[in-house]
Amino acid sequence: MPLLPKTPPFSRRTLLRGLGGSAALGALAGCGVPAAYVAPGDRAATDRSATERRLTWANWPLYIDTDDANPSRRPTLEAFEEETGISVAYVEEINDNDEFFGKISPSLMNHQPTDRDLIVISDWMCGRFVRLGWVQEMDRSHQPNVTRYLDPLLRSPAFDPGRAFTVPWQSGITGIAYNRRRLGREVRHVSDLWADDLKGRVTLLSGMDEAFALLMQGNGVDITDWTADDFHTMCDQVERQVARGQVRRFTGNDYIKDLSSGDVLACQAYSGDVIQLQADDPDIEFVVPEEGAELWSESLMIPNLARHKANAERLIDFYYRPEVAAELAAWVNYVCPVPAARDVLASSDDEETAALAEDPLIFPDAAMRERLAIARDIAAGERAEFAKRWNGIVGV
Repeated sequence: MPLLPKTPPFSRRTLLRGLGGSAALGALAGCGVPAAYVAPGDRAATDRSATERRLTWANWPLYIDTDDANPSRRPTLEAFEEETGISVAYVEEINDNDEFFGKISPSLMNHQPTDRDLIVISDWMCGRFVRLGWVQEMDRSHQPNVTRYLDPLLRSPAFDPGRAFTVPWQSGITGIAYNRRRLGREVRHVSDLWADDLKGRVTLLSGMDEAFALLMQGNGVDITDWTADDFHTMCDQVERQVARGQVRRFTGNDYIKDLSSGDVLACQAYSGDVIQLQADDPDIEFVVPEEGAELWSESLMIPNLARHKANAERLIDFYYRPEVAAELAAWVNYVCPVPAARDVLASSDDEETAALAEDPLIFPDAAMRERLAIARDIAAGERAEFAKRWNGIVGV
């Protein structure tokens, strides 16, 4: 299939508005309601994949390749349907992790089907689903490409060791973006955000789950095994910076407008957003700080009682073919979870497409990879306390 680079009109991640967990999530996971947990033996329904050649897939908007001439067409998905004879009802219904949790949690906690065979949510939320027993373990015998090609950095997060229940859809980095020309110097450390020449020109992410890891890394914390003391130390630091007027505000993806306009000179940012910003302003740079940055994913999961589990597993494995992963990466511009896709892009006759293979924000180089880590997510028993502290700082 042709590899056509495509930049969506705005980032899919601009739709994220996580503010540390919804009230429903805090009440359910935070208090450990026993009735919500589903035991392994109660998660599967009779799989109709052999007789019903279809599946329903819930995803975020702007998170799959589309045809330039006809945005309603999705080339990779159509290729899967043509090859397998499996029709896919693709629903762009996920706009917020907490909102989607609220939408499907009543079914899952009451042992009822969600009418979805495949969903994509952020890994910190995936951890909630895994701990509650709301997703099914995948059969890797149906997924040889996942087994072979999944990026080693993403293979075993703390919430799902060995990725038994989840498979990354796309990945990304939370780091620092800044305007080098306007600032007049480089940014290389998280502590650079606290410099006097940036007073009032810095933004931080408002979502606790999106913000905390990078800020901890600036303090030298191993985010794969952080503690409550590490969290509160980070909060103390942010409170001091807010009090002295260093932080202009806390944002969702509003930082994109602030950075583009020059109102902000440096900010916490997502790698995929910066690729798009750089197309219009090459002075904007993305930094993986020397202390490290957080590598995150949004992952595919098969919810309990899904009726077409084998079909869903087959679709996941299709997207782990390097040539398909390359097609998707050329469109979404996030960190590709299939490193082998890099060679596919590099061999393209199209110069713009081939150049994507050299972009470290899509295929991090060796030096950058050494500084990336997947954070231990916030455990259920910690969430209420931490959300109260963080939201108090942010002003939620």
